[in-house]
Amino acid sequence: LEEAAFQLQQIFRIDISIALNILGIESMRAGHCRVAFTCFKLAADRGYSKAQFNVGLCYEHGRGTEKDLEKAGFYYCQAASSQHPMAQYRYARYLLQHGPGSPWDRHHKAVTLLEQAAAAGITEAQAYLGVFYMRGLQPQEERGLKYLLQAANSGDAQSRYHVGVCYEQGLAVQQNLAEALRHYRQSAAAGNRQARERLRA
Repeated sequence: LEEAAFQLQQIFRIDISIALNILGIESMRAGHCRVAFTCFKLAADRGYSKAQFNVGLCYEHGRGTEKDLEKAGFYYCQAASSQHPMAQYRYARYLLQHGPGSPWDRHHKAVTLLEQAAAAGITEAQAYLGVFYMRGLQPQEERGLKYLLQAANSGDAQSRYHVGVCYEQGLAVQQNLAEALRHYRQSAAAGNRQARERLRA
């Protein structure tokens, strides 16, 4: 009986958190940022990862509350620890730019989080890793191309442009100008300025 009561409490807690998060989203859409932030915060403090991510966004962009990157990082970290993929991406970016601790530790943790977010299909993480592995201190071009292709296939025009560069310069693939042109054209059609300039060149 105690176990059943505990389960009911958990379900009730989760349901309230979901409702608060939805109310926060609707309030944000209606332009009531302070109300939205309050709803997100109440749900986040109950441990709901989607709300924790939303609180992180509010703190990062100063919506409904004062802008505070440290608090944004804290809430992204909370959501990322619950395997929220977009929070993993955002927290990784926070670690690379502002995070505490030694640069090596932050870098290592950030790459791990980016890998997890990319595996979950987060295009921004795939694109970031693609460029990171291509241009890092110890470039891993094949790995970089793999992530660039994933992001490009998810519709990221900038990554499609970078894939074109790989084919034009023979990075991680055999040089193939026709294939480079194909990727540049697709990227340019999606609005990428660099790809348009490359095609003119």
